[in-house]
Amino acid sequence: QVQLVESGGGSVQAGGSLRLSCTASGRTFSGFDMGWFWQAPGEEREFVASINLDDGSTYYANSVEGRFTISKDSAKNTVYLEMKSLEPEDTAIYYCASDRKLMSEPRLRDPVFWDYWGRGTQVTVSS
Repeated sequence: QVQLVESGGGSVQAGGSLRLSCTASGRTFSGFDMGWFWQAPGEEREFVASINLDDGSTYYANSVEGRFTISKDSAKNTVYLEMKSLEPEDTAIYYCASDRKLMSEPRLRDPVFWDYWGRGTQVTVSS
């Protein structure tokens, strides 16, 4: 059974940094994508970033491009989201996700196409 466990959320002031981690278990760490989504109160879940575990290619939402970096450590079955220059608008619950097999870029940005989800970790950025 695939499990995703997030960690690293917390509260920071605007301009600060956080690093989120997501560790996957229950499957070989290759042949699929892993991603991060966020969901603010009253809002829909939205794409933040994704990484192809085979070739390392990454995609980002426009709102985080240049501030957030997604990376992987295959030896630890873990994906990271390094977040810098955080803004109050980044406040949300952040969810880790994975799919069953590699997807093309348009589908990566739609949460409906992702198969497995973590429970989420809260990130709060104060002004």
